[in-house]
Amino acid sequence: MTRPPRFDAAVEEVARVAAAAPDWDALAAAARPCVACPELAATRQHVVVGDVPAGGRPRFVLVGEAPGANEDETGRPFVGRSGQLLDQLLAEAGLDRAEAAVLNIVKCRPPGNRTPKASEVARCSGWLRRQLELLDPPVVVALGLSSAKWFLGPRTVLAQVRGRAHDVDGRAVWATYHPSAAIRFGPSGAPRAGLLADLTAVAGSLA
Repeated sequence: MTRPPRFDAAVEEVARVAAAAPDWDALAAAARPCVACPELAATRQHVVVGDVPAGGRPRFVLVGEAPGANEDETGRPFVGRSGQLLDQLLAEAGLDRAEAAVLNIVKCRPPGNRTPKASEVARCSGWLRRQLELLDPPVVVALGLSSAKWFLGPRTVLAQVRGRAHDVDGRAVWATYHPSAAIRFGPSGAPRAGLLADLTAVAGSLA
C-alpha cells in the first residue's frame, strides 16, 4: 500500500507568497530570499529567478532544470557552456533569445549539480507557476527530462513526447533535450541534432 504524500508546509507557503506577487519585480524580490529548501539555501550564492525580455510579453519561454555553477555565481540562467550552446542553436533555428524568457523549474543550484529532489521541485513550483501566469507565454520549450516531467507528468519519456507541441493550460509546450545532453554526446550526437530540430519546429510554429 502506497502512502499518501506527506504534507509539506513549505510548498504551500511558497505558493501563497508567489501568488500574491502582482508583477515580475515583486515576484523576483520575494523569491530571492527563499529558504524553503534548507540544503539549497545553505550552499547557493544566488537564487536564479530568471531572465525576461526588456519589452513586455515573451514570444516563448525556455524552462530548464536548475542553475549550474556559472548561473549560481552570476545569478542568471544559462550563461555557462550549456547556455552558450543554447544561444548558438537558437540562432541556427531562427529564434532570438532576447525575445524569450529563460527560467528553471528549481531556482537554486543543487550541490554538485545533482538532479533536484522531488521535494525541491515541489517547493519551487509556486515560483514557476506564478512566473508563467505573469508572463503568459503562448509557447514553452521544456529543456530536459526534469522540465518535461514538470509540464507533462512524472511518467514522461522524452523520446515519446518530443517533436510536437502539447497543450498544457492553453499553452503549446514542446519538450526537448537539455543543452547539457547535447554537450555530453558531442556535436554529432543525437541530442544536439534533436534539440536543433525541435527549436526549428518551434520557430516554425511562431512564424
